[in-house]
Amino acid sequence: MKLHRRAALTAALVASLAAGIAAVPPSAQAQTRKDSVTLGMVLEPPGLDPTTAPAAAIGEIVHYNVLEGLTKIHVDGSVTPLLAESWTMDPDGKSYTFKLRKGVKFSDGEPFDSAAVKFSFERAKDEKSTNKAKGAVFNNISSISAPDPHTVILTLNNADGNFLFRMGENTAVILHPKSAAGTATKPVGTGPYVLEDWKKGNSVTLARWDGYRDAKTIKLKRVTFRFINDPAARVAALLAGDIDGVPRLDAPQAVKQLQADKRFVVEIGSTAGKGIMTINNKRKPFDDVRVRRALMHAIDRKAFIDGVLEGLAKPIGSHFAPTDAGYLDLTGTYPYDPEKAKALLKEAGVATPLNVTLTLPPPQYARKGGEVVAAMLAKVGVVAKIENVEWAQWLGGTFKGNFDLTIINHVEPLDYMQYANTGYYWGYDSKAFRDLAAKHAAATNPKDRTRLFGDLQRLLATDSVNAYIFNPAQVSVAKKGLKGLWASSPIFANDMTAVSWQ
Repeated sequence: MKLHRRAALTAALVASLAAGIAAVPPSAQAQTRKDSVTLGMVLEPPGLDPTTAPAAAIGEIVHYNVLEGLTKIHVDGSVTPLLAESWTMDPDGKSYTFKLRKGVKFSDGEPFDSAAVKFSFERAKDEKSTNKAKGAVFNNISSISAPDPHTVILTLNNADGNFLFRMGENTAVILHPKSAAGTATKPVGTGPYVLEDWKKGNSVTLARWDGYRDAKTIKLKRVTFRFINDPAARVAALLAGDIDGVPRLDAPQAVKQLQADKRFVVEIGSTAGKGIMTINNKRKPFDDVRVRRALMHAIDRKAFIDGVLEGLAKPIGSHFAPTDAGYLDLTGTYPYDPEKAKALLKEAGVATPLNVTLTLPPPQYARKGGEVVAAMLAKVGVVAKIENVEWAQWLGGTFKGNFDLTIINHVEPLDYMQYANTGYYWGYDSKAFRDLAAKHAAATNPKDRTRLFGDLQRLLATDSVNAYIFNPAQVSVAKKGLKGLWASSPIFANDMTAVSWQ
């Protein structure tokens, strides 16, 4: 009954949106499309400062559009200069000298210089900092010097072969001391766009900044990110012409329909995502590795991927994506085996039924996937009570360590270093992992780095820290003629600098 009602509502929405679009003269539509675009987004960010809050939705709006860093990560994962025009690295990999672009300004007219870089990174390192890369990246910076306005020297405690990539992530964007405190509501950056309007609960609109250093290369005058939480409503908005594209479609059941519609171009690419059932390692009985291994044996990855994601994902066996350097396929470590799961629970002395809470944030992979996982767990004697929460509740409770189990897609690339952070929400505390991570960070020989990457993955799998399930594909959908949207996501960003109407 509910499904029929939802289908009727969706059909009504499509009809009303289509009527609204039809009311706009074709010439007006064409004129609008030359210099503006409206994209449908899954989530509204809690704020617009990626250096103080962990939500990936922040970077989807501001990264590379409003706020920039020293380097830039491209759709293929390559790294090039951005606010830094060049750099040199000492042979030991512990010191980087960045030469900064000259003549760059923030959108409020303040100059971009080495003092702004020094301020931004010291702010990220501060003991009160809530930057999600504080532990893995900024605490590794032992000193920051600015010998002149266009030179910054960063010295690391330990060499980091991913450091230049890290400098291109949204946690490393450069802010100005005068405007940094207001970034969450009024971001001021060096990028090609400025915040024009934020209609809470509806949309964020960015306007092209004419003072940008390469303003003539930016084709779109206005970019609107519309927040449509329901996947069916987002597809309906696409079909009705109310939005021009969805960079990351989370309605896999609609892919074939959209592929068959000549009005759209559908691209399927890769992501750095790791879809996992996170396990609170600090809570009993999950502090027993046998219980965590039992949970992993209870999950049928293929059934999850086929039933929840329409096959648009790859199974994983550790906290690494197939796109990561040195990736190992460890899905065979814990194959689907309900009987083995039951035996491990019995060996650990766990009486069944074991009652647990499975906390689910809003995305479809979590809500629908949670129902599938709960059914699988029930077969081995684990009764999962589903608790649906909004993102604010998830970030304020689950992400603070207040949970039993949850399902989440970790989209940040190469975020395995969070397993060295004993305060991270899954509560993993392993000296062996921390030692391995330190060896990997210090290694400069490519063969050694690859070998240690393998060791890190094997240890996470052996300890079954979490139940590693899927690496999602990216599905990007756009109206024909809209060019430049990323087909893959090495990081969660929507770089609008090269987007235009053909």
